[in-house]
Amino acid sequence: MADVIGVSRPRIDAPEKVVGETRFAADDAMVGLLHARLVLSTESHALIESVEKEDALAVAGVVAVLTAADLPTKTQGSGRSNEPLARSEVVFAGQPVALVVAESEAAAQDGVEAVFVQYTPLPAVFDLEAAMALDAPLARQEADDEEDSSLGSVHGAASSADDGAPEEELSGNVLKRSFRAEGEIEAAFAASDAVVAASFRTPWVYQAYVEPQTATAWLEPGGVLALSTSTQGSFLVRREVAGAYGLELARVRVRAAPLGGAFGGKIAIVEPIVAGAALALRRPVRLTFTRSEDFQATNPAPAQLLEVRAGARRSGELTALEARVVCDRGANAEWGLEDISSILVAGPYRWEAFAITGYGVQTNHVTFGAYRGPGAPPAAFAIESVLDELAAELDLDPIELRLQNAVVEGDVGVNGRAFPVVGVRECLEAIQAHALWQKRTDLPANEGVGVAIGYWPGAIEPASAACRLDADGRITVVTATADMTGTQTVFAAIAAEVLGLAVDDVRVVSADTASAPYGGASGGSKITYNIGRAVERAAEDTRQRLLQVASEELEIAPTDLEIVDGVVRAVGAPDRSLTVQEIATKSLAFAGRYEPVEGHGGSAQRSTAPAAAAHLAHVRVDRETGQVDVLGYAIAQDVGRALNPALVEGQMRGGVAQGIGWALYEELRHDEDGRLLSGSFLDYAIPTAERVPDIDTLVVEVPAPDGPFGARGVGEAPVVAAPGAIANAIAAATGIRLRELPMTAPRVWAALSKAEIPA
Repeated sequence: MADVIGVSRPRIDAPEKVVGETRFAADDAMVGLLHARLVLSTESHALIESVEKEDALAVAGVVAVLTAADLPTKTQGSGRSNEPLARSEVVFAGQPVALVVAESEAAAQDGVEAVFVQYTPLPAVFDLEAAMALDAPLARQEADDEEDSSLGSVHGAASSADDGAPEEELSGNVLKRSFRAEGEIEAAFAASDAVVAASFRTPWVYQAYVEPQTATAWLEPGGVLALSTSTQGSFLVRREVAGAYGLELARVRVRAAPLGGAFGGKIAIVEPIVAGAALALRRPVRLTFTRSEDFQATNPAPAQLLEVRAGARRSGELTALEARVVCDRGANAEWGLEDISSILVAGPYRWEAFAITGYGVQTNHVTFGAYRGPGAPPAAFAIESVLDELAAELDLDPIELRLQNAVVEGDVGVNGRAFPVVGVRECLEAIQAHALWQKRTDLPANEGVGVAIGYWPGAIEPASAACRLDADGRITVVTATADMTGTQTVFAAIAAEVLGLAVDDVRVVSADTASAPYGGASGGSKITYNIGRAVERAAEDTRQRLLQVASEELEIAPTDLEIVDGVVRAVGAPDRSLTVQEIATKSLAFAGRYEPVEGHGGSAQRSTAPAAAAHLAHVRVDRETGQVDVLGYAIAQDVGRALNPALVEGQMRGGVAQGIGWALYEELRHDEDGRLLSGSFLDYAIPTAERVPDIDTLVVEVPAPDGPFGARGVGEAPVVAAPGAIANAIAAATGIRLRELPMTAPRVWAALSKAEIPA
């Protein structure tokens, strides 16, 4: 076989992106194109009394001002797909209320400024605890029964646990409660030599992709509604749009344009709006969010409240875990993160007894969505902080405590399922040997090193792929995947390895929903694991077809043939051979003797492939200002098999950088009326280059039995434990514990000042 797996190489789409040739979703020219701008709600909760359009329609170039009544939706309910524009009730400040469509973006914006919406304000609720109280106002007056939409499966949202929790009187804002328990929890705490209890808060966090949400919709002959969109899932968008407007799937065609970043946030947000506008106006319509609109009206990661109590013995065994996980769903009634966070708050550890309750709470905040490792960074921040405190109470080494309790294959998690092969111990051991950890006791004052580990359980979804031989002797792989992270480059390597070709001999095409084999949305770290497996099988099918043609030509049994460097040859007698190019010529010619060489493969994984990542953070804390500087960083991640080490390490570094943002900088802040205060990059801080240190990447390979060549998904895991590691490093440097993210300079200074006030 060709030596391509495990070799670092550039992304195959890199040259076009570097020189600016890539055409993103907002770049395509189109005859008769109309441009749309949103009218966003200024109220967090209100009834819409009227939308006055006349002044806007008088603006030169404005073609229409559309409200919910003007869109030909066929379904009820308040999901983003079913209610692209608010019908009668707005439930968050920034919710789209109307759409101004014009001949130019400038005219559309002028039209937006001329639209007047009259509201009758309603009581709103923003605080999670207050929203759960029996006397809390309802965040939405209209009933909603759309829980657990298919959108929740994109990132592998956990199934609900049996609700055996004690009865509670809660408001109607609590859309879901899950409960997991095993063992005698109070007896386990009583048998503990140390118990730590703490509450943690994490904020709303914006995905901060470079390219805002954008989509174009138009009608094709035969009444087909076509969309070109910046999306993570073309088939999912097709299903959502077809359902919202009562269309047959065959009458909706979706093309996933190249993505300018997504991180979980680009899934059926903008497409239902432009689809409705194109159907209503019978002209092509494009909507590209401004950055302000993207901050206000999309689907950031939600705020969470986590209360954790954990115990351990002096000998190092973890005993009991009690946790209460409250997730802010904002306006999202369709699905929530309370289940997955309730699983991940237990960490990759064994517990003798546990009782974990999760709550999904509706508030008058924006609709929440997924963001890289959804629900995982808050959960790891909580449990990894508590574990460090337990280690300190018991005078145990923090890594040794984790190693002693780390799950291995066959251990049953809090979700009741046995863990498959997972490299938690291997990641911890790699970090334990790292120079950053070894020098932790020899640092200057106000510096510290912290450790944390997190994992992502992985997700599964059926997928398929096609692989064909073209007339030029090269192979084309066809999938439906939206390439966010270089997965097309990985697919090319998988196919090349199976087929005995060079990577340059493989093209990879992401086709639209009218022609692509089925593939799920890009998310949940499941693309390489699921679609990569389908590509592997499609390439193997193609290989067998190549060998069959060569067998007939060379009169040698297929089992006695091999493919090496694009040549099919007899094993042990390489002079008897036929090139893949020659096979293409023979099989793709007029009156040819052979069927075209085309293989197909599918994947329906039955087991997940969890990915673990251990972090070390070295920080310095300025006691005068509270400023935290990250001086050094190391991450060890179990990737199963590094199919392309350069791409794997890029994912690890990118995850750490975003984790630093979670830990120290990023927070969507709102005023007392629920209006966004940090709605631009002037007000919303993300880690810049000078704030991200050199990151040492330690690639750990514990092969996943069902992954292509043993590979696991790598995208989610590297962000998970970063806030916990940095919090533990701050504690090592200062002796104080931060319980709220982000750990900004004012918060650190306030905690230090409180700690230093004499008793």
